[in-house]
Amino acid sequence: METILGPITPFLDRIFQLLDQDGIDVSQYELDHVCYRVETEEEYEHLKTLLHSLGDLLTESLIGGRPIATFKLFEPIQCKGRKIWCVELPSPKTGSPYSVGYEHVEFVIDQPFDDFMGRYSTLSFKTKGMSKKVNPEISRKYGDLAVKFHHHTIEYVIRYLD
Repeated sequence: METILGPITPFLDRIFQLLDQDGIDVSQYELDHVCYRVETEEEYEHLKTLLHSLGDLLTESLIGGRPIATFKLFEPIQCKGRKIWCVELPSPKTGSPYSVGYEHVEFVIDQPFDDFMGRYSTLSFKTKGMSKKVNPEISRKYGDLAVKFHHHTIEYVIRYLD
């Protein structure tokens, strides 16, 4: 995968460092996918084609007015004893520029959002995603990076809830 999307270890190391600095314990939670952003439709189409060699396309759905492709890898990304099976590739959204590269990860938590946020009451979480009909979420932003928390894996949502 790194030959297509570039090294992922520095990105994941940074995510875990930021979570550690905040005191957020994710050791018991599944990291179900990573998101890789692109700047142009051409990059999106090109990477989507290349990712077919690394995994199965689970879905390409219109979300927020633009397609998002999600792949389940044949071989998982391995990091810190974790296996990450899915990669999300959103096409660019008009008016929302993103830099090319890894942008966020998502963890599956097993408790209500209010309880989770209550454990980290000194931190502020973005809660706009709690109103989503399918797989609501909360998140922490770290500059250009983000960590999201939700209740179902992306694969489960694609297969059973979408």
